[in-house]
Amino acid sequence: MAITDKMWDALSTVIKMNDRVEGLASTVKRQQEKIENLTERVIRLETALEIALSNPSRIRSGVPRLKHEE
Repeated sequence: MAITDKMWDALSTVIKMNDRVEGLASTVKRQQEKIENLTERVIRLETALEIALSNPSRIRSGVPRLKHEE
């Protein structure tokens, strides 16, 4: 019986580990989607900043302008 019990314990451990791995995989997928969304937002902000810095006529007079450094 000892061998059967050990095998049953090992099998149940593998099943539990599989459930945990599947849970982690879904968590990683959600985090990746959040990262991609944030990356897209940063790209849009960078684009808006570049446009604003390249069009000085759009900036109101009296408002200090950011220096564009390369």
